[in-house]
Amino acid sequence: MLQDEGSSQYLTIWEFHVRAGCESQFEAVYGPNGEWVQLFAQAHGFIKTELNHDLNDPLHYLTLDYWSSKEAYEIFREQYRTEYAVLDQRCEGLTEQETALGVFERVDAESRR
Repeated sequence: MLQDEGSSQYLTIWEFHVRAGCESQFEAVYGPNGEWVQLFAQAHGFIKTELNHDLNDPLHYLTLDYWSSKEAYEIFREQYRTEYAVLDQRCEGLTEQETALGVFERVDAESRR
C-alpha cells in the first residue's frame, strides 16, 4: 500500500556488491518495479524504494527503502517474515556481499523543538 512521499519518516539503507554478470537481473529484482517493491507494497506504511548505482563501480549499489514509521516497517517484517526470507534466499546468488548500512529517522524542525 504505497503512501505519499511526504509522509516518510523512516529509511532503511542496504549496500550490495553484485556478482559480475548479474547486474540486469539484480536491477530487475531490486528496482522500483521489482519483486522487493512488490512485496513491500503489500504492507501499510511502505512509501517507495530507490535503487542507486555507483558511477565508479558498476557492481556497487544502494537501496533506500522509505516507510511512514519504524512501527510500520517492524509490522511488515513480522507479518511478511516468511515471504521476506524466501525472496531473500532466492536473491542471494545475485550478490557477493549485502550489508545493512543502517536505519534512519527524518529530522525536521518540529521534532527539534
